[in-house]
Amino acid sequence: MTITPVKTLVERAKKEIETIPLDECATLLAADNILLVDIRDIRELGREGKIPGAIHAPRGMLEFWVDPTSPYHREEFATDKKIVLFCAGAWRSALAAKTLQDMGLNNIAEMDGGFGKWKEAEHPVTIS
Repeated sequence: MTITPVKTLVERAKKEIETIPLDECATLLAADNILLVDIRDIRELGREGKIPGAIHAPRGMLEFWVDPTSPYHREEFATDKKIVLFCAGAWRSALAAKTLQDMGLNNIAEMDGGFGKWKEAEHPVTIS
């Protein structure tokens, strides 16, 4: 059995999705022009912190929360704003953005570099 490496899947996804530069995401978030969605595991949020203004949607529930026909649908995803996903290092977010794009969302993107680069650039982070 041959498995396609996850790195290959991420590279393929990144060729098909929109990636928004980190500083542009910060500007768009401050202007309330995007819905910034943290798809990291809840333990990562507790350990590493959160981006103020971002909402949390665990990767395992994302498709269910986005789908308006799902019993788990979350109303915040029924938006005309650009939905910008991020994870720790922009791998899970690339795969998730590709999946949501495949579901028919056209207002979807990922944040370049993920939370790690956000923190490295010294953008605001809250620890709870």
